[in-house]
Order: sequence, then C-alpha cells, then structure tokens
Amino acid sequence: MKYTSIKGMSDIMPPASAAWRKLENTALTVFGSYGYKEVRTPMLEKTELFIRSIGSDTAVVEKEMYSFKDQSDDMLSLRPEGTASTVRAYIESGAYQAEAVAKYIYIGPMFRRERPQKGRYRQFHQIGVEALGIASPLIDAEQIAMCDHFFKELGLKDYSIEINSLGCKECRPGYNKIFGDFLTSKKVHLCGDCLRRIEKNPLRALDCKNPACIEAMKDAPLIGEYLCGDCKAHMSEVQKYLKELGTKFVVNQRIVRGLDYYVRTAFEFITTKLGSQNAFGAGGRYDGLVKELGGPDVSGVGFALGVERILLLMEEGGLQLKEKEALVFFALMGEPARERLVPIIDKLRQDGVYVELDYDNHSLKSQMRRADKLFAHTVVIIGDEEIKKGVAIVRNMHTKEQEEVKFDDLVRHFVRVD
Repeated sequence: MKYTSIKGMSDIMPPASAAWRKLENTALTVFGSYGYKEVRTPMLEKTELFIRSIGSDTAVVEKEMYSFKDQSDDMLSLRPEGTASTVRAYIESGAYQAEAVAKYIYIGPMFRRERPQKGRYRQFHQIGVEALGIASPLIDAEQIAMCDHFFKELGLKDYSIEINSLGCKECRPGYNKIFGDFLTSKKVHLCGDCLRRIEKNPLRALDCKNPACIEAMKDAPLIGEYLCGDCKAHMSEVQKYLKELGTKFVVNQRIVRGLDYYVRTAFEFITTKLGSQNAFGAGGRYDGLVKELGGPDVSGVGFALGVERILLLMEEGGLQLKEKEALVFFALMGEPARERLVPIIDKLRQDGVYVELDYDNHSLKSQMRRADKLFAHTVVIIGDEEIKKGVAIVRNMHTKEQEEVKFDDLVRHFVRVD
C-alpha cells in the first residue's frame, strides 16, 4: 500500500527546506536585534485555552480546530495560533516575576481544518512575536516597523501596511450596539454566521468573506467615529511613531482581525500577488489577555507571519532564498584515495565546511555530474596519480580554473571558502 500525506498537510523536502531554514534564520536575526528571544511551546494544548482566548463564537473555534478527548477524557486541541500558547507559557513559567517586560519569538506549525487552497493549508507555519508588559504605543509602531524591516531584508516590495484601532472595553460596547443595529437592518442579506454574530460579537461580521455580506456592509458605520479619547490618543501616537520610523502605512477602518482578544491597534501586511489570500502577516494589541488567562494585568502586542505565503510571495517576485553554502565535492577514485582523504574531509566538516563525497567508487565522469547536480562550488579530484604526488586537483566550478594543493594544506585552503 502506498501512503500519502493528509490533505492540506505537506512535506517540506530539499531543496525547498533550505529556503525555509534561511527564512527562519533571517527572522531570528532581525527580530533578535530588537530583543526578542525564542520560545517553543507544545503543539497540543487544552481546548479551553483557545476557547477562552480566541473566543467561542469565532470561526477558528467553531469550525476549524482539531480537537479530541484523550484517554483521560481531557479535551485537547492542536494549536490553531501561537499567541495563546505563548501567553500560557509566560504565565506558567512565572517569567513575569523575574522581568516586567518579556519579548518572545516563536516559529512552528499551526493547525486549522480549512478548505486547502493556495496559501492556506490545514497544517501551516507561522513566525510570530509577542511583547508583554509594554503599554506604550511605541511598541505597536516598533513591531510594525520591525516587520517591515524583515520583509525588506527578504527583498519583498509589493505590499502595503494597513492599520486600525478596534477600541477598548470602554468604547467598543457602544459601537457594537450601533453596528449590531445596522446588521439587524441588513438581516435579509447576511449569511448564517453573521446573523449569529449580531448578538454575540457583531464586529466579527466585518471579517466575513461572503460577497453578499461584503456588499451589505459597504455603508456600515466605522469604529473610528466612536473611539474614546484614550483610544484616539493611542492611535494617534502609533501613527506618529510610524512616521518617525519612516514606515509607510494607510488607515483601514474595516480591519477587525479574526480573534477576539485584540483591542486598540490592529494591522495587516497586504499584497495583491496572492489572490484572495491577500494578508501574509497581521497582528495587534491584546491588553487584558494575560489577565484573562490567569496572569498579571499586563499589556500585550504581537503579530504572526504566514511562512508559506511569504515564500509564495517571494516566488512570485522571482526572489531566491537559499542558504549560502559553498559545497566542496570530493571526487575520490579508488580505495587509497578514500583512506587518505576521509580524515581530511572529517576535519573540514568539523571546521564548518560543507562537504560531499562519492562513497561507491563511481567513474570520474559520473562523480562530476553529481557535483553539478549539487551545485558544488569546488570539486577536489584525487586518483592514484594524485596519491603518489601527495596533492589534490582543486577545480573551481564557476571559473573552471584549477590548481594543485598539497594534502596537508587542504584544510587551510577550504576554511577560507565563502
């Protein structure tokens, strides 16, 4: 029987895996320069964690989570996003007791049972950051600018940044009442999901992708007109800092985000290059979530980036994302050559040089073909004649130039290879 992967869950094979590694390493470097430290959380959590943080009436909780009872009748779920798990770990570890401010980065798979399509998978991968314990709007702006910095580091250009304020517990209820009344007046045009949300969380209707709902809400009242003074001031400060940081943005009052824990700042990175999956990074502020999950009353702000969508966007733009690996291929003819060179190859690898070799005594022609397939930077050729002379033929595969190098000098020679 031939086994296949589960629908919407894909393998990441070479050479694609090298691009994934490079993307992740770039994120760790860029975000690390802003003080973010890596955190790793389990892929399985108690289902209640996501119900309480994301919201029981969100599409994620209602329709998309992979949830089940284990042998102890505990209800568990594969994580559909990273913020709730990171906050849970922050609280459980007591990290807040050691340091008032915590900055985390996470990288890994998330799971949602959606209809698989380009840029949207059932197992998908995110790179996310969370900053806990900072109330200042400067951190909101800094995260947006940091994300912009990261995308520019990757060479991306065709995207825009959209921001909005979602209000707070003081001003959002008033807007929810006004918006709920508006939705009630449009009932005949709304889908079942939006009808259910009129009472529970009307703001979520702005996130609906149903064409009839989108049309019905063209003249909906927007939250910006109903923000309290503190939320208006916070939004104004975020925009001021973004301008000072030189980060271009537009205000889009229809951004609501798909998870209930967001307050005040919300933002999205938007592209026209990925069809309907136009957002490839998004986040915002979630003051109150840490307290809701049993921790101290501290502020939080963060974002998540879709790895698959970023790689698709780079592919669309013709951008290459490969590890800078200067492969040295050893073409060894005969057992004496292998016996003499294996210790040298091992020393090169210990010094960080990427080395491949022929293990099965193939012909030189066959070994050179393999070196080409591996995009070798250099080929080292050793046969019986080279063994007698104590030298290796070192051929640069780009310039086609070659030279003889003594065996004792090979390590010094290749440790310099970029």
